[in-house]
Amino acid sequence: MASSAIFSSLRRRKSPTFQAFVTPVDLTEMALLATLSAVSSELVLSFSGKPLVFQRRNARSLVRKIEVFVVLFEYVGELGLDLPKSAVVCFQEMYILLYRSKILLDYCVQSSKLWLLLQNHAISGQFHDLNQEILTLLDVFPWDDLDLSDDVMEQIELLQKQSKKSKLLIDKQDEVLRCKFYSFLDEFEDGRIPDSRELYRFFVERLRILDVKSFMVEIEFLEEQIVNHEGDIEPMACVLNGFVALVRYSRFLLLGFENDEMEVGFGENKKVKRRLSSKEFCEMFASIPKDFCCPITLDLMTDPVVICTGQTYDRSSIMRWMEEGHCTCPKTGQILLHKQLVPNRALRNLIMQWCTAHGVPYDPPENLEYSSGNNAAPSPSKAAIEANRATSRLLIDELANGSQGAKNVAAREIRLLAKTGRDNRAYIAEAGAIPYLNALLSSHSSFAQENSVTAILNLSIYEKNKSQIVNEPGCLESIVNVLRYGFTTEARENAAATLFSLSAVHDYKKRISEIDGATEALAGLLTDGTARGKKDAVTALFNLSTHSDNCLRMVESGAVAALVRALGVEGVAEEAAGALALIVKQPMGAEAVGNDEMTMAGLIGMMRSGRPKAKENAVVALLELCRGGGTAATQKVLKAPALSGLLQSLLFTGTKRARRKAASLARVFQRCENASLHFGELGVDYAFPENSTAARDPGFAGDVSVPMSISVPVL
Repeated sequence: MASSAIFSSLRRRKSPTFQAFVTPVDLTEMALLATLSAVSSELVLSFSGKPLVFQRRNARSLVRKIEVFVVLFEYVGELGLDLPKSAVVCFQEMYILLYRSKILLDYCVQSSKLWLLLQNHAISGQFHDLNQEILTLLDVFPWDDLDLSDDVMEQIELLQKQSKKSKLLIDKQDEVLRCKFYSFLDEFEDGRIPDSRELYRFFVERLRILDVKSFMVEIEFLEEQIVNHEGDIEPMACVLNGFVALVRYSRFLLLGFENDEMEVGFGENKKVKRRLSSKEFCEMFASIPKDFCCPITLDLMTDPVVICTGQTYDRSSIMRWMEEGHCTCPKTGQILLHKQLVPNRALRNLIMQWCTAHGVPYDPPENLEYSSGNNAAPSPSKAAIEANRATSRLLIDELANGSQGAKNVAAREIRLLAKTGRDNRAYIAEAGAIPYLNALLSSHSSFAQENSVTAILNLSIYEKNKSQIVNEPGCLESIVNVLRYGFTTEARENAAATLFSLSAVHDYKKRISEIDGATEALAGLLTDGTARGKKDAVTALFNLSTHSDNCLRMVESGAVAALVRALGVEGVAEEAAGALALIVKQPMGAEAVGNDEMTMAGLIGMMRSGRPKAKENAVVALLELCRGGGTAATQKVLKAPALSGLLQSLLFTGTKRARRKAASLARVFQRCENASLHFGELGVDYAFPENSTAARDPGFAGDVSVPMSISVPVL
């Protein structure tokens, strides 16, 4: 396992530089010898004087053996003799051996110091394996068939003796350092913080990790191993996460904050490297593996479960489906024999790994009903939690008492630390970071503003932090100000995403809407923002629309008009239609939506060419417009061109909810005068009992199932 990790890791990072590394099978004898001579000579030249931090003795020993091969290849090449087939095969094997030697030596040069330390045993084993391969080749090589000089044979025989005596070599000094590295992690595991002087001696004096850039190289390399090997790694990912947290803590403890921006090149005009948020990836739907998306909502699953038919859904989606009274599988239509949900742990682990690899924030539900088992996702180690807590204390102290530059750096690091892990988000908020981040929202530094609002966004993902953010004096107002006047596009977008996150709590929807300029700014971002900005804005407006008291504000702020125009914008049309369906439930909202000349065209366009969810939201919006807008709105919907055929298509091919809503919309038209002129071809025949609510109320359009006869074509 460790062997494959070493070689596959280096292939991903950097391909061999020797152009001579091609398949040697088709080479002539002389060309093969010339290639071997060139490759071995360049390898010796490249690594003879190259300083190595670790594996120095093993590397020198391997290079000395290859030096003997250089002499052999040059001598045999100069003879120009026809080689026996057995010798050619051995030379081809030597070519492969040289290739593996170069990969291993490159690995020792290019890998981070801490990773080499952690892999000390595995890498030493690789050197030993190469030595055994050299010994095997020397033993089977047909030396008697070659007319070698005495001095060349003496070197070959000496190499054979040395290879036979060679044993697995693990450098004692390297091993002492490796054990020391683990001891720091053990201290965090026991709830103790390592002594700062010991950390200084280890990182600065022994390993010569002297500046911020060097620390970042070490952290990024360790994180890369966790992502690339997807758990097939030693030490395990949870242990490596602990080492990452330890190195991050040591970086700030030993180097402080003052020179951080200068060292890593972050300044007022330099942004941190940004990875896409989860909403961006949802926007770029095609980039998400199809199997990771819930068949009901088409969103990335956070808690996949398997039902009795063998299909997988997100837990919240399938539970809502069942609570609505459905007793069939949404995907297959099979009857559900029982409603037991089995966690799909394997798929959840794959989704977590994909999110980590692509920088997508992933925060699983807090009430996962997972029992302990071998397939469960690994929890963060106690050492990682304690090290991150110690780092958080350093960062928050700097936010409170540091210089402006140090505060900027601390905000950036809290932003990054809060990207992953519920424990990190919980502790950062508990330790008191929110008031200081709130203060930075009004900073004149674009760097500070962007990182502080993004840090608050990341903290808000944890449900219990939402109340702290909302109840912090002036925090909501500051977030809205960033949304309205933020220095950078990303700051404004992340402010909108923060409002979306906070508005998931019903009690906060009205508070957000009442802040001066909040809905206006969201409407503006939906109209003029980037693709990601539009997505952030429409999701926030959708949440605000679910509170009935916000209808007047949505109309007056121009949010309704912005939502109507968004019906034709790919990526946000579905949410816009969903928001409008909520707004038109009230007469005021229905009037505003119905009077907009673009409403009908937008909703009809979605029914014609949208995705299944878009068609569903469009027909729901039309239905609610009829219900909330009275006769005038109903007549306007009735006169929409092509609606008859679209409804007929939806009754056959739509989702179950879309078919139900389409049937309800047809019922509304059936109660209207002359409706049969437009919708008679649907072939829908409803039977209402004389004493039913529908019979008494011409405007009734309930969702209950009713008898109908539809001509179903034979397929």
